[in-house]
Amino acid sequence: MNKILALAGAAALAWSGGAWAAPAWPIEADIPKPKAEALGLAGASVDITRYLMVRGAQSFDLSPDGKRVVYLSSVTGEPQAWTVPAEGGWPTQLTFGAGIDGARWAPGDGGVLYVADTAGDERVGTYLIRADGTRERVLLPKADAFRVFGDYSGDGRFVYASTERNGRDFDIYVGDLATGATKRVFEGSFGFLPIAWQPGGSKVVVGERRGEDGADLHLLDVDTGKMEVLFKPKVPSAFDGAAWLPDGSGFYLASNLDREFRNLAFYDLKTRKLNFLVTEDHDVSEVTISGDGRFLAWVANVDGYSRLEVMERATGRKLDASRLPRGIYSLAFAHDAPVLGVRVNGAQAAGDVHVWNLDTNALTQAVKTSWAGLDPAGMVVPQARSFKARDGLTIHGLLYMPKTAPGGAKPPLLLQVHGGPTAQARPGYSAAIQYFLARGIAVFDLNFRGSTGFGKTYATLNDRRLRPNELFDTADAVAYLRKEGLVDPDRAAIMGGSYGGYLTNAAVGAFPDLFKAGISFVGVSDWVKALEGASPALKASDRVEYGDINDPKERAFFASISPINNAAKIKTPLLVEHGANDPRDPVTESDHFVEAVRKTGTEVVYLRFADEGHGVVRMANRVHMWTRIADFLEAKFGMTRPAP
Repeated sequence: MNKILALAGAAALAWSGGAWAAPAWPIEADIPKPKAEALGLAGASVDITRYLMVRGAQSFDLSPDGKRVVYLSSVTGEPQAWTVPAEGGWPTQLTFGAGIDGARWAPGDGGVLYVADTAGDERVGTYLIRADGTRERVLLPKADAFRVFGDYSGDGRFVYASTERNGRDFDIYVGDLATGATKRVFEGSFGFLPIAWQPGGSKVVVGERRGEDGADLHLLDVDTGKMEVLFKPKVPSAFDGAAWLPDGSGFYLASNLDREFRNLAFYDLKTRKLNFLVTEDHDVSEVTISGDGRFLAWVANVDGYSRLEVMERATGRKLDASRLPRGIYSLAFAHDAPVLGVRVNGAQAAGDVHVWNLDTNALTQAVKTSWAGLDPAGMVVPQARSFKARDGLTIHGLLYMPKTAPGGAKPPLLLQVHGGPTAQARPGYSAAIQYFLARGIAVFDLNFRGSTGFGKTYATLNDRRLRPNELFDTADAVAYLRKEGLVDPDRAAIMGGSYGGYLTNAAVGAFPDLFKAGISFVGVSDWVKALEGASPALKASDRVEYGDINDPKERAFFASISPINNAAKIKTPLLVEHGANDPRDPVTESDHFVEAVRKTGTEVVYLRFADEGHGVVRMANRVHMWTRIADFLEAKFGMTRPAP
């Protein structure tokens, strides 16, 4: 599956039961009204606006001939698609609308296919635009349905999944690039998502979501509508990607079937067997193959950093990828040339795109980070740290230590908890983290139990009734850093978004004296309502990850851990953010939580954006939000924000 276009739709699986009607909010002061912030002189002060203005490629794709790159950048203030020659040069802005969520090249000279939603609602329309940007047309108009793009065929068709039939279940459709005509070829239930189309054939690899970190694997004949089960293991397993051989005889992928980590494997269509080619204690991802089948590339996740492997298939020879800077890699092969694109996201490379011609070994840089007057050498690179939790389990995280602390004292601590929950804190560029470091605040980005990247077992350790254990990991992380003598534990705060927002809401109730502040983005506050309101697509994974909310015992359990029911215990000052158009976690989750906590007399700053969804993308809104957060956090730490 092309990750550029899959992102918006796949994420929408979280809440796809229909359009949320956000209720009006009566407190005018909680609705942000962004205005221009004063920008300090370059090098003269620590200014959060400059950190937010750092720009690289958010995602990218290579043209079929490998000579141009299309990428997303927010340099104009919100995401737009741009093109640039592979060897670098002056970029051309391709799109000028709102809500651009992804872009990739169409086959041949078909231009660029891009998707766009409305104010963060994640219900995308699909468009085709000429490579010079002079003409575009609607391929799939915006609708109430969620869509997930799959892949192109070799004969002018494309495959995607959509909930348009009933607003809940994902069916699979085939569309015509020339005419825009579509046909439903498979009627699904829950989450069937197309991944990759067999070259020269009619078969499409399809994943069926099973838990947040697992899927069953199928093969769909789009001409007949027949769906064949390839893998439906008893223990949910991951099947990532499907890189077909040019002759359509089989495909490479990454899987943790019958093993702890996602390893490189090959599925042979004739024998119907999966053979693992590489076995190591690291997850593999980004499996991709050159259009002629000569080169295979993949990425290994080692302590959060990417290790790129490129192999010449005929000889098994590995190519030297050491010239690339360290960071997190995403890959894309040109369809008609042995050219590999690599996007690098790290503390000192915030979305650079490198283009590697594997025939000539020439490596060029198409996209360079714009550092907004900041020195990239001053960005802090994290250290991988591990510690023992109270039950003896080894917990992981990334520690960012400021280069200087005010007055030489131990720095205050910001504990960051990621969303997901099946996600991983990795060492990419973060404007917020780097700003807080420059202000003398240490950051520990926690991979609590349930995170990915540390094996299948670790990812399941917060499932169902185990969920409270992850909450103790937040307190144990602070205790570990206290014991190490690295930070001032009496000045600690916690911050997280989405599932991390839930953990933040829960932690300040569970440990009322531990944190000076809590910062929660789009977080769940009432699990009973959240799980009841989820679509069948999410419920398919919920039964693995959470359990059956219709079971009275499960219902009582999730009520007991819902932050809304522990609001009376919260005395930690909070800053809560939520977008009114959030399609995954409705804004009412934060509305009710804010009301409940305010009734206790505890301070709550509420940022309820009217034009955002499950994230804040508009530059003016981002500057406003992070300025408010910086003021709030630094005040709780007893720090003074520097003048611009």
